[in-house]
Amino acid sequence: MKAETPAETLWRLAVLLNRAAARVDAAVAHLPPLLFLTDPERTPRPWTVASRLPAGAGVVHRGFGRPEARETAFRLRDATSAAGVRLLIALDADLAEAVGADGVHLPEKALHLAPALRLRAPDWLITGAAHPPALPDGLGPLDAVLASPVFAAGEGSAARPRLDVAGLEQAIPRLGRPTYALGGVDAGSANRLPGCGACGIAAVGAVFDAFGA
Repeated sequence: MKAETPAETLWRLAVLLNRAAARVDAAVAHLPPLLFLTDPERTPRPWTVASRLPAGAGVVHRGFGRPEARETAFRLRDATSAAGVRLLIALDADLAEAVGADGVHLPEKALHLAPALRLRAPDWLITGAAHPPALPDGLGPLDAVLASPVFAAGEGSAARPRLDVAGLEQAIPRLGRPTYALGGVDAGSANRLPGCGACGIAAVGAVFDAFGA
């Protein structure tokens, strides 16, 4: 039997998590099982990866204030629309509105913006970042939370203690929202996630490597 590619493994496990979580909370069925988080340094030409994602997946465009962030957002909108993939814009609601994005992703320090965003665009998918075991004061009207780092991760998450599967499983009920596993999740480590209660997988490099080839 032909071995799965990393892309096939990530998608299969993300869908498995999504379906299991949807049996507990029906709203999960409307969430993308897999989220690709962009990074100007680590994921060049993210629209190419976006065009190869399975229909139903999602992209979180993180421009980090770069001058090319707006152009990249429009390229991503073209790619995601053609692929049947949802697009979220990190933090910048004006840009999300300009490109016709499907929603907004908020870093942990900006979670207080969620109520105003919900009023501004009731149909938007709004996600937010959290770093258990410490929890934000209020998650607001978020559709889902990205909890990290689950496993050993690089970049900004390298200094944070990892949750591992047990920590993630304990954090999900406390978060009170559908929760994505983020941080060090790849086609290998994702095999440890089924049964933990996460609603899907979010990743930067793992998705870029798996779908970008």
